[in-house]
Amino acid sequence: MASMKTTFLLALIFLLLQTEFISLEAIWSNSSAGNSTVGCIDMEREALLKFKEGLHDPSRTLSSWVGEDCCNWLGVGCSNRTGNIITLDLNGQLLCDQMSGNTSTECWYPLDGVLSPSLLELKYLNYLDLSLNDFQEIPIPNFIGSLNKLTYLNLSYSEFVGTIPPQIGNLSNLLYLDLSYAWFNGTIPPHLGNLSNLLYLDLSWNLLTSSNINWLSGLSSLKYLNLNYVDLSKATTDWLQTVNLLPSLLELHLSFCLLHYLPQNFPSVNITSLSVLDLSFNDFNSSSILQWVFNITSLTNLILSPCNLNGSIPKIAKGNLCNLRTLDLSESNLSGEITEFFQALSECSNSSLEELNLSQNKLIGNIPHSLGNLKRLRELYLYSNRVSGSIPSSIQNLSRLRELQLYRNAFSGSIPSSIQNLSCLEILSLYDNKMNGTIPESIGQLSELRELHLSGNYWQGTMTETHFLNLTKLYEFSLSSSSRNPLVFNVTHDWIPPFSLKYVKILDCQLNPTFPAWLKTQKELPEIHLVNTAISDTIPNWFWNWSSQLVDLDLSHNKLMGKLPKSLNFSSLQRVYLDFNYLEGSLPLSPNVIAFSLRGNLLSGPIPIRIGQEMSQLVELDLSDNFLNGSIPSSIDGLRGLGSLRLSNNSLSGNIHNHWQGMLDLFFIDLSRNNLSGGIPSSMCSLPYLSWLQLSNNNLSGNLSLSLKFLSRQISTLDFGGNRLSGTIPEWIGERNFSIKILSLRGNMLYGKIPKQLCGLTNIHVLDLAHNNFSGSIPTCLGSLVGYIDSNIVDHMNIPRYMDLVVKGRQYEYNDEIFLVKIMDFSRNNLSGEIPAELTSLTLLNSLNLSGNQLTGKIPENIGSLHQLETLDLSSNHLSGHIPPSMSSMTFLSHLNLSYNNLSGQIPSTNQFQTFNDPSIYEGNPLLYGPPPLPTSFSMPSDRNAEHKDQEDVHVHNNGEDQFENLWFYLSIALGFIVGFWVVCGSLLIKKSWRHTYFCFAEKMKDRLLVVIALNMAHLQRKIQAERH
Repeated sequence: MASMKTTFLLALIFLLLQTEFISLEAIWSNSSAGNSTVGCIDMEREALLKFKEGLHDPSRTLSSWVGEDCCNWLGVGCSNRTGNIITLDLNGQLLCDQMSGNTSTECWYPLDGVLSPSLLELKYLNYLDLSLNDFQEIPIPNFIGSLNKLTYLNLSYSEFVGTIPPQIGNLSNLLYLDLSYAWFNGTIPPHLGNLSNLLYLDLSWNLLTSSNINWLSGLSSLKYLNLNYVDLSKATTDWLQTVNLLPSLLELHLSFCLLHYLPQNFPSVNITSLSVLDLSFNDFNSSSILQWVFNITSLTNLILSPCNLNGSIPKIAKGNLCNLRTLDLSESNLSGEITEFFQALSECSNSSLEELNLSQNKLIGNIPHSLGNLKRLRELYLYSNRVSGSIPSSIQNLSRLRELQLYRNAFSGSIPSSIQNLSCLEILSLYDNKMNGTIPESIGQLSELRELHLSGNYWQGTMTETHFLNLTKLYEFSLSSSSRNPLVFNVTHDWIPPFSLKYVKILDCQLNPTFPAWLKTQKELPEIHLVNTAISDTIPNWFWNWSSQLVDLDLSHNKLMGKLPKSLNFSSLQRVYLDFNYLEGSLPLSPNVIAFSLRGNLLSGPIPIRIGQEMSQLVELDLSDNFLNGSIPSSIDGLRGLGSLRLSNNSLSGNIHNHWQGMLDLFFIDLSRNNLSGGIPSSMCSLPYLSWLQLSNNNLSGNLSLSLKFLSRQISTLDFGGNRLSGTIPEWIGERNFSIKILSLRGNMLYGKIPKQLCGLTNIHVLDLAHNNFSGSIPTCLGSLVGYIDSNIVDHMNIPRYMDLVVKGRQYEYNDEIFLVKIMDFSRNNLSGEIPAELTSLTLLNSLNLSGNQLTGKIPENIGSLHQLETLDLSSNHLSGHIPPSMSSMTFLSHLNLSYNNLSGQIPSTNQFQTFNDPSIYEGNPLLYGPPPLPTSFSMPSDRNAEHKDQEDVHVHNNGEDQFENLWFYLSIALGFIVGFWVVCGSLLIKKSWRHTYFCFAEKMKDRLLVVIALNMAHLQRKIQAERH
């Protein structure tokens, strides 16, 4: 747009040269001597001095305004014929450029103050430029409208405010008007429609509105119109018809105008000379692309992004858009095949296309071989679509290409080896596709390459130094492979790369097992991500003192060993991720770090007592799955900006301190699987933004209602399972804490009824009250819980999560997918009454466990409507009646237990029941009959031991005649034991030297065995956690 403005300015100068008022020397006059043959007129000089008095000029840019001849003053131009001042060019950039060689003072927006009406004395002024100054939010004075000789007026970037004075409409000679990038507000005055000679109008990037733009019809000579950011939402449907009345229009810019109407058909297009059309960032919500737009053959720049155009990508007639240089249809919700579209663009014999942007749509198809005909193409953006196929080899013809961004598609195949012909290529971004094969070594010939992103594909083979041979300008590099045979990144230990990186990310590839020494050469590298790259080495000492530029460090999921230093001495380091390695020692401190994660290592010892003072910038802290001990230091309340705290699966003990009230940003707390005791502190529960609180599997005690009394209303996950909490579930929980989605109180000492107010937790999708002593009936209103019915409930927590849940009788650790799990578990309580039929409305329920209660009545007939159910356990109750036939339609059901009830009738044998061949899931129901064959005798679980004892007694009685023989058998065993014992132990008692040698040997073997067991258990635990991750 800047070049187009320059073109218009030059055209305007040419027009002005045709008049008797101005000459080329006058336009560009400044402080050059001898530019005027007629002296300055005294009255006009005095007018300029008065004008200067109203200005504030801290940079002294107008210091040349002294002496008699004002025609030699900076920015002043006079007529060579009459001596009258005809131009006043006080453009701030021009003034500062003139001053730059004469002073060291910083100059930026040099002039402010007020505009003096003395300008009216300049009767022949036709050029006024006050742009790029700072008039400190004063309005444009109305007298500007009396400078009736003006042909050029530029007040852009000058901090004027208020409304545009309608008097500007009196400047009938005006050819150029630029009021852009100011703070004008209100309605555009329709008086501007009187400027019938206007060629250039720019009102963009203000706070203006216009409900009717019919005033534009008076600007019949207009060639450039820019109304970007003007609110035209009330211009309804007439805006296009009005613009169509401007036959000379070359450029139209209506970006961010809140336009909603754009007709699909517009037969009488009158703007046939239009070169630039920019309608970006509007919301037309069209049902199809606008074919008439693509019939304007004069277009060189077409920008319709993002406009919510919808529909299929347009069909372009051959030769229609051969003048096109820029085409931007990104983020327009377009669909359809791109093959024909590319072919139409490439059929022009002399295609002018330089930039093509079709990104962030729903396009499919392949890129045709004809892409190579677009030989002037500089930038190609197709990212975030569904384009497939391989990259055509004809891409080698695009010798001017600078950016190729094809990421987040479905491209397959390998990179063409001919890519080395793209000698101008600066950015190559192919990540998140399905590309495979080897990466060609010819990529190392792209000497202009700055960014190379190849992650998220299925690469195989090896990358070596040759791939980077001439990449001297490379500063961003990313690589990963999901192939079964991972890509090998094989460079020599003493490799010195030719580049200096700013960003490196290598994931799921195989590096050399030794720590990459080439990093030592990258002195300006702020981001390092080497994740799951099979590095099995200690981190060398040089690394910890290597670079002051390092900001992000991610070496997680490797096999790094050794002790960490006591402190990390990177002055700029902010984020450290060393998860899932074998690092040992105590927790290191780093004062500037905001995110610190050492999850899944072998750290030991206590958390540093001064962590709150030494790491006060922390926002995220994860020390889970280590061997930390001691108590949680009270200084942790000094981490006032902390948002996420994870200390689970350690050996922390003691009480949880009650000093959390200052940590107002804390929203995620996980202290589960430790040995913490005492009560749950109220200052923790009452944190205003607390959303996730996980304290399960500790030794916490106290009354549940008191613990929840001050619970944050923002809480979405509450996991108190596996503690010693007592009391009842408070009735008010469904009213105060309606945001809860996960509630686990499993394995405590809670009692009382399940309150019906729990149904107020409408978005809950995990409700686990198992292994308590709840009584009474199951509330029927639980059948209306939306979290088990609506699949559109959104999870807004975009951070990693880990939680143990019991499903199918086993404990599983769930990660981020926990949001998708729908579980209800009331097992091992004392609940009574019938199973509410309303529960069958929970159509998304995955697991229902009501076992080990006192439930009676029948299984609900409509239970088969739980089509997503995978686990159903109703065992150990008093249910009666038949198994509902509807259960045969539960095709996802894989775990079923109906044992130990009073069920009767035939077991269904169709569909899913054909897979349930284990008779134990039906045992304890004597009136049930199969298939499968059921046991003929049964016992309730509580009577099993007594029955087993009775069976043993019967067995002994029936075999009394064999007792004498058995007696001799046992006596011989005892005699052999006594002899063997005294032969060995007796000699040890008598012989002191033997005794000493034996016990030394036993002690050494015990120590070795314990070390081996400890190391193997630690490695096994890390491996299991890595696989789960």
